[in-house]
Amino acid sequence: MVDREDFEFQSHGTTCRAWFYPAQHDGREDAAGVPCIVMAHGLGGTRDAGLEPYAEAFAGAGFAVLLFDYRYFGASDGQPRQLLKVGAQLADWRAAVAAARKVEGIDPDRIGVWGTSFSGGHVIAVAAADDRIAAVIAQGPMLDGRASVLEAMRRSGLWHVIRLGWAAIRDHLANLAGAEPYRVPLVARPGQLAAMNTADAYDGYQAITPEDWRNEMTARLFLTLVLYRPGKRLTRLDCPALVQLCEADTVAPADASAALLMHADDHVIEQHFDIGHFEIYRGAGFRTAIAEQIDFCKRALARRR
Repeated sequence: MVDREDFEFQSHGTTCRAWFYPAQHDGREDAAGVPCIVMAHGLGGTRDAGLEPYAEAFAGAGFAVLLFDYRYFGASDGQPRQLLKVGAQLADWRAAVAAARKVEGIDPDRIGVWGTSFSGGHVIAVAAADDRIAAVIAQGPMLDGRASVLEAMRRSGLWHVIRLGWAAIRDHLANLAGAEPYRVPLVARPGQLAAMNTADAYDGYQAITPEDWRNEMTARLFLTLVLYRPGKRLTRLDCPALVQLCEADTVAPADASAALLMHADDHVIEQHFDIGHFEIYRGAGFRTAIAEQIDFCKRALARRR
């Protein structure tokens, strides 16, 4: 196991907890320090849900890594628990990048951001607003909330989407009343109410999560998910980006992402893998994806911009 250290930073007055993986060799160090890759999970995911192998691989290739949990999730503080708000998560990303830039021995101008699924969209949004970020990796990204809702409707039916919408209204009203949030499962079997209930979702997500992972989230996200379309910001990226699409993705439809990528500049690299949304975290899917990601980072983070 690669060495790592506990790490904390503040986001809007709340403590976020992370693991910091020092680079395992100094081959990528220059006078300003070593490059660092900031990582966080997707919808409801935590740092210990299948991301450690990625962090260890990057560290072994000579990159430092900061792998963090969002506020309200995992090891980080914040109440109520399992509160999922896009704006709060984007703020956590900005705080994590700022914290990484202050770590001794890190080159503040060779920071890469790595996201998967829901956070694959986050990293594009964050990098589009921060021209100091040097590289972006988005694997199996959710680039278009509207497309994801339409895909859920196609696969699970209109009634499923209506039920999620009603759950979101209940959660919003609970928030206005100062009551306990209304939560729904993150993942469930087909036909059951959850954020993700496709045929591969339950087993796929459970395969990468620890025993104490909480399979729930506040439902209010579903009131505004259709408005979150971070792929629209691809045209604003001025740093190299690697976007890996899963062709059999039932959660973040690859065709919708590919349509948005058609408008991106040449420094945005698009790769397609013939696997499902959760297959990229394990086995051959993981090995192929991480090899491409490390190769990309060797080029994109080789020198200061």
